[in-house]
Amino acid sequence: MPSILSFFQPKKHSQGFVSINAFEFSENIKRKNGQLIDVRTPNEFLQGHISKAKNINFFDANFAEQLAKFSKDQTVFIYCQSGMRSKKAARLMADLGFKEIFELSGGYLAWKRNF
Repeated sequence: MPSILSFFQPKKHSQGFVSINAFEFSENIKRKNGQLIDVRTPNEFLQGHISKAKNINFFDANFAEQLAKFSKDQTVFIYCQSGMRSKKAARLMADLGFKEIFELSGGYLAWKRNF
């Protein structure tokens, strides 16, 4: 029987990353030394983003190569506008061998609703 704590811990997707809500995302950014990646378009990024995020356009032809330049051993925090692109990007990063990936469930829209 699982412990009560296991009900409150985010579950790792079978694709190799963890989707967490905006509050958990914020807390983890504060606690861990990680890489913060925004996979929205440059125009979306200019309209607002999480402080210190690095923007990599999901739709760029060399998107995978840009992701591969990040450290695979350092925690990754990734988000997009609503959570669709960042989930795809997180799966790609897991396939590329990144060890710890946190994806913002609901994306930047969820972030703005909470902060």
